[in-house]
Amino acid sequence: MASGRASTVTMCRSAHCGGSASQGIALGSAEEAIARLQTEAKTAIAVAIDGQIAGVIGVADTVKEGSAEAIAGLKRLGLDVIMLTGDNRRTAEAIAGQVGVEHVLADVLPGDKAAQVKALQGSGLRSQETGSGELATADNRPSSVVHRPSSIVAMVGDGINDAPALAQADVGIAIGTGTDVAMEAAGVTLMSGDLRGVGRAIALSRGTMRTIKQNLFWAFFYNVILIPVAALGFLHNAPWLAAAAMAFSSIFVVTNSLRLRAFKLGDERR
Repeated sequence: MASGRASTVTMCRSAHCGGSASQGIALGSAEEAIARLQTEAKTAIAVAIDGQIAGVIGVADTVKEGSAEAIAGLKRLGLDVIMLTGDNRRTAEAIAGQVGVEHVLADVLPGDKAAQVKALQGSGLRSQETGSGELATADNRPSSVVHRPSSIVAMVGDGINDAPALAQADVGIAIGTGTDVAMEAAGVTLMSGDLRGVGRAIALSRGTMRTIKQNLFWAFFYNVILIPVAALGFLHNAPWLAAAAMAFSSIFVVTNSLRLRAFKLGDERR
């Protein structure tokens, strides 16, 4: 600016600087710095003046506290965890390595997240070649995990761009500290921003379903045994036995359900 000549300052994400016809910025020697930033889980932004690279800025989000513990808890529940992100693959894999995520879907555009969730619902984790929007392990190896023809997919998100994917998923889980749109689209909303709540919610839901099945079993058991006994007249002279059996059935079901009050949310393995 000292010479009085107007200069044009351009900023672009490194993945798009060279490939955009409107920008056409050659990264040159900055590629090494960009690669280093990406391996440090940072998004690299190139700064150019009059079409010449002038510097590189690294931008990074801090990993949310408890993320690694949350991922470990989901794995203990027997779930496959996939990172779905719009970040470039190198940055995404660096972050995935920090929190223990083995499968990464990177370079996914905001409008394509719902399509990726739908694809996972149709075929689960598949063996694929690495590339944009394709599944690979965190160390850049193609995933060799093969699942049943269809999978139940839960999506966890907090942003506006996550809303379509949350609606598409079998179970949409929104973070309570996220956007209103995400919470509206999701079927489940965590009250806090602690990701460990995802594993707790799944463990509690499994405990609830187990209790429901137990109650149904005993309800059918009592009816299958005692209705024929009553029909054959064995309780004709002792109606109090029928009343006692009915009361005991109700007490058992209610008491079994109340056991959920003692459910330990910190024990995701249940």
